[in-house]
Amino acid sequence: MILQDKVALVTGGTSGIGRATAIAFGAAGAKVVFSGRRDAEGEKTAKLIRETGSECLYFHSDASNEEDIKALVQKTVETYGRLDYAFNNAGSEGSFKPLHEQVIEDFDNLMAINVRGLFLCMKYEIQQMLSQGSGVIVNNSSASGLVAFPETSPYVASKHAVMGLTRTAALDYAKQGIRINAVNPGPIATDIMARAADRWGIPSDELGSMVPMGRIGQAAEIAQAVVFLCSDAASYITGQPLVIDGGYTAR
Repeated sequence: MILQDKVALVTGGTSGIGRATAIAFGAAGAKVVFSGRRDAEGEKTAKLIRETGSECLYFHSDASNEEDIKALVQKTVETYGRLDYAFNNAGSEGSFKPLHEQVIEDFDNLMAINVRGLFLCMKYEIQQMLSQGSGVIVNNSSASGLVAFPETSPYVASKHAVMGLTRTAALDYAKQGIRINAVNPGPIATDIMARAADRWGIPSDELGSMVPMGRIGQAAEIAQAVVFLCSDAASYITGQPLVIDGGYTAR
């Protein structure tokens, strides 16, 4: 219960890494607010969080909409009095195709969620954390925030932007009690990975061959890394990418 009685916010918490992290926050003792657009999946996540013995609140929110993001942070503070941790996880992978075949509307939609939406989340989360004198933010970047993958130029660009926002904000607020880091997952067993593998023609039972460890990761492994970065065990870490990729980027 290393986060006992703290308040954690997770965007994109209705499935995958977001759901796993919301549950992990609850298991660590935090009160959890999480957002998403799929209400039925949100109820499933809420049930799993409550099974850890923790309180939680689901908030229907569009991660690209400023008023939704502002309301999400306000609702968190109105309900639980403060905001200790935020995991900015909501994102989209966009279209898998070479750059010259990409459609500008798809590019704009992806950037609205992955970059503009994350910027807005940080803006309102930091305002609250400044008012209380402390807080931790973890942004979900990707191994694609450090290296490239074929046919994913908008996604790779967006995740490099996440790292730029993370590092700069960490410098801006390091002396004001706010730590800001990123997790950078490699191949993880999520719907996004399944769609990428299908596009690249990799059978699901061969996905592990992409990774030096011989297996793809699980969402819970990313969740535990987020909890670590929020905990006092990471009190001297800020402005950093935590790469969780089974050795993929070490090659």
